[in-house]
Amino acid sequence: MDVLKLRNDFPVLRDNPNLAYLDNGAMALKPDCVIDAVDNYYRKYGCNVHRGVYKLSYEATDMYEKARQEIADFINAKAEEVVFTRGSSASLNLVASSYGLNNIKPGDEIITSELEHHSSHMPWFNVAKIKGATIKYIPLNSEGRITVEAFKSVLTDKTRVVAITYVSNVMGYITPIREIIKLAHEKGAVVSLDGAQAVPHMKVDVKELDCDFLSFSGHKLCGPTGIGVLYGKKELLDNMEPIEFGGDMADTVRRDSQTYKATPYKFETGTPIIAGAIGLAKACKYLEKIGLDNISKYEYELKCEAVKELKKIPGVKIYNETAETGIISFNLDGVHPHDAASVFDNHDVCIRAGHHCAQLITTWLNTIGTVRASFYFYNTKEDIDKFIKGVKEAKDFFGGF
Repeated sequence: MDVLKLRNDFPVLRDNPNLAYLDNGAMALKPDCVIDAVDNYYRKYGCNVHRGVYKLSYEATDMYEKARQEIADFINAKAEEVVFTRGSSASLNLVASSYGLNNIKPGDEIITSELEHHSSHMPWFNVAKIKGATIKYIPLNSEGRITVEAFKSVLTDKTRVVAITYVSNVMGYITPIREIIKLAHEKGAVVSLDGAQAVPHMKVDVKELDCDFLSFSGHKLCGPTGIGVLYGKKELLDNMEPIEFGGDMADTVRRDSQTYKATPYKFETGTPIIAGAIGLAKACKYLEKIGLDNISKYEYELKCEAVKELKKIPGVKIYNETAETGIISFNLDGVHPHDAASVFDNHDVCIRAGHHCAQLITTWLNTIGTVRASFYFYNTKEDIDKFIKGVKEAKDFFGGF
């Protein structure tokens, strides 16, 4: 993998050669091929899909549906199992609002964890409140990890749904999801998997995992903003009701009745996210060409090198030293995370600070938030050097420890 060559694919990095962009957990940068694909749609087509009988609309529809198939191939799904949404949050909410509200009953149990992003946890908390169900949390071990044994301790015959992250956006841990899905299915439970931090960084095969639902966002895997994916097993999607109604999802509408189009179109009311889908498909192809295994291996190497250097600096508390991914969460003793982040910015180092929309885990860590550096395949050892220099300068700026 030629990292320097790949960096040249990204206009932001070309235009800002001194930039160390380490906020990839929030959003990945966009390569030329994705930007060009979106631009090409708007410049050469710019029309709606599915409805027009003219040539431009037919061609745009063909591009849009080919994008669905390419994205389905990326996760080893069928095209009819891929629903386009506004992002991971919309996908996770769709599952809770459609499947959850129509299948959860009083006394049922929903398993989740303190590692969850708010978009994974909050929709099911709402379902439990409305339906009289119980939320149960998987106990985390001393590192803040989910273990299979801990999952077994909360799994019962009353478990109906497991809403869980594949990779924590704060701790960077990979959940032992295959074993958890198998155990959940043995109890007849459905698994809604938050893949926002996993799909961009490792090969995810929904058939091999046997997950029931998988949600992820385009903007975290070099795709456009405003586009996300909900994968669902077709038999589950077929039996779910839409939660939004209107144009393009309706089949027949009468004064006293209405029917909907087949999966996935019944969940995609209104003008679709056409350019977003086309751009996301191009991003998937781009990542496949690099190789997801190459990406995950390289990110882990960068993370290990950065952790090694961080540990040499007194007063730095690392919360996830053993993470298998490219995420590092840490704090400087006595320094608010937002204050620390402002110093990094002065040196062209982009990092994230706060609770990262995951207040349960920052509470578990007994902190108001963390500073998070997250790597991707276009980062370099030089980025690590700038990052470490930023840590040292933040320490000096705030008076040492």
